[in-house]
Amino acid sequence: QVQLVESGGGLVQVGSSLKLSCAVSGSAASGVSVAWYRQAPEKTREWLATISAARLPRYDQSVKSRVTISRDDAKNTVYLQIVNLSPDDTGTYYCRLVLTGDWGQGTQVTVSS
Repeated sequence: QVQLVESGGGLVQVGSSLKLSCAVSGSAASGVSVAWYRQAPEKTREWLATISAARLPRYDQSVKSRVTISRDDAKNTVYLQIVNLSPDDTGTYYCRLVLTGDWGQGTQVTVSS
């Protein structure tokens, strides 16, 4: 059974940076594509980025200039770094295993001005 656990969220100031982690465990953990999503308050969940097993990243155009997705397969962990945070980045951040569709429970990010 696959498990995804996000961490690294919190209350941050406008203009700061944050690095979120998604720890993946289970039989399908290695060599699979993982995606990050964000759900702002009262909005639908939106896709931000995906990294393939070959470490090829794809980004939504709206965040491409501020977001970097990466992975450390030795740690079975995928990261999402966001710079120059704004209040619009406030929300719950989720990772998803693309192969199985499994989701983590999310980590909350609140950007305060």
